[in-house]
Amino acid sequence: MKKAITILIVLISFNAFAEKKYQRTYFENGTIKSEGWIENNHKTAFWRFYFENGTLKKEGHFSEDKEIKYWKFYTIGGTIEKEGHFLNGKKTNWWLFYDSNEKINHKCQLKDNQKNGFCLMYKNEKLISASKYKAGKKIKEWTTFASFKKDNKFSDLK
Repeated sequence: MKKAITILIVLISFNAFAEKKYQRTYFENGTIKSEGWIENNHKTAFWRFYFENGTLKKEGHFSEDKEIKYWKFYTIGGTIEKEGHFLNGKKTNWWLFYDSNEKINHKCQLKDNQKNGFCLMYKNEKLISASKYKAGKKIKEWTTFASFKKDNKFSDLK
């Protein structure tokens, strides 16, 4: 009987530790700073973070305290600033970057938090140039569609 009680206490303790809880933190002025899920003392699932004025700063998913999946970032004024993918806490794949009018300014392929692949530049929603990066260093730039098409396949943009 003692052994069964001990096992039951261990299981209850483990369950209490592993419980998924919704957590909110606040700035000193009382406005919300962050909110999301905690499991095993790690951020998990969907989270939102706020500026001290109460506007949304960023939102996305975590797995064991590391950013994963798709995230969006906002300016203190509430407009979208950038959005893209994370893998194990590092920016990866295509990221979109916006101007103050929420129009795409440029989009880049990233790997391990740095440009790695193509970066497309826009002005007034029109493509004006393209660059290619390797491990954060620019290795080529094109300012015309014809020159880009000559050097690349569109399948490279995936």
